[in-house]
Amino acid sequence: MPEREVTQIMVGGHRIGSIDLNPALEEVARDFAGRPEAEIKATLMKRLGRSNYIVEKARAGYEEAFYREYRKFVGEPLPDDPSGPLQIKVLGPGCPECDRLERDLMAIMAELSLPADLEHVRDIKQIACYGVMGSPALVIGGKVMAVGRVPSKSQLKQWLAASRR
Repeated sequence: MPEREVTQIMVGGHRIGSIDLNPALEEVARDFAGRPEAEIKATLMKRLGRSNYIVEKARAGYEEAFYREYRKFVGEPLPDDPSGPLQIKVLGPGCPECDRLERDLMAIMAELSLPADLEHVRDIKQIACYGVMGSPALVIGGKVMAVGRVPSKSQLKQWLAASRR
């Protein structure tokens, strides 16, 4: 049996694993470009419902999450997602600098008692969706804050404290 690809996404403020999301996004982007939002959402739910268990009462949340991932995949701008904790992403292949940035962020989040979802994105295709050309890169609340360098701890603390407001 071929290996299935699992991608982490946010559904209703919770991180979940979605099986075969990227192949479905590629197909829908190719076959349904320019179609109405409702049709794209229905198609994503149908295709992803085959490989993912989706509880009936959570369908609306999954539909929105899948559509959000679709919009990100095709490069459409996304509004802030107020449904969950602050989203922080370290973009990079896992080099020592990327790992240091991730450790610094964890330490500062603990120091500030800041609830946030910190993710280290290592997949080149997912990194490309952010349009950054250097690593490490830092994304806080959907906004690219730094590219190609590790910001100082004082700068990180300032950005994280400001994001709390």
